[in-house]
Amino acid sequence: MTMDETWLYHYDPETKQQSVERRHSGSLRPKKKFRVKKSAGKVLASIFWDKDGILLIDYLPKGQTINAEYYSSLLVQLKDILKGKRRGKVTNGVFFLHDNVPAHRALATQKKLAYLGFQCLDHPPYSPDLAPSNYHLFSGLKKQLNGQHFWSDAEVIAAAETWLDGQPSEFFLSGLQKLEHLAKKCIEFRGEYVE
Repeated sequence: MTMDETWLYHYDPETKQQSVERRHSGSLRPKKKFRVKKSAGKVLASIFWDKDGILLIDYLPKGQTINAEYYSSLLVQLKDILKGKRRGKVTNGVFFLHDNVPAHRALATQKKLAYLGFQCLDHPPYSPDLAPSNYHLFSGLKKQLNGQHFWSDAEVIAAAETWLDGQPSEFFLSGLQKLEHLAKKCIEFRGEYVE
C-alpha cells in the first residue's frame, strides 16, 4: 500500500505538449498562448491506494496543515477501511510506502504506524521516482484535470474522484509493479535520481 499528497487546482493550465495542434499529417504547430498561471483555488488531497484500487482520499480542510496528529488520525481511518475492504489482508500485515515529509517521519506517526501493525518500507530522500503516486497515479490524474475550469473545491474533487473511480484494478497493480523495476535501478545507481 502507498500514499502521497497532491494539490488539485480549480484551474491548472494545459501543458505545452497538450496545447500542440496538428496542421497537416506529421506537422505540429504550437498554438499562440499567453502565459497562464494556476488558480489560487486548490485543495490538498491525500490519496491512499494499493494494487486493487483507492482505499482512502482525504481533503485537507482550509486553514489546516498536515502534522503528525492529523496524519496519525488518517492512518487510524485507513486501518478501519482496510478491515472492511481488504478482509484477511490486514492480519497478514501491511507493507506501507510513504515519503519522508516531516509529518510522516515524526515520532508520534512512527508510534501510530507500529501500533496499527503497518510495516513501513524505507523511502530514500529526494526520490520522486520511487513514489508510485508521483510516477503513476498523479500523472494521469493531472493530465485529466489540466485545462479544465472548476468553480469550487467540490467540482474539482468530483472530477478527480470520477477519474480515479474509472481506473481498473490493473491500472493500480501496474503502478506498484513498476516500483520493483525502479527500485532496482535506484540500487544500481546507488541512490541517484533516475526516471
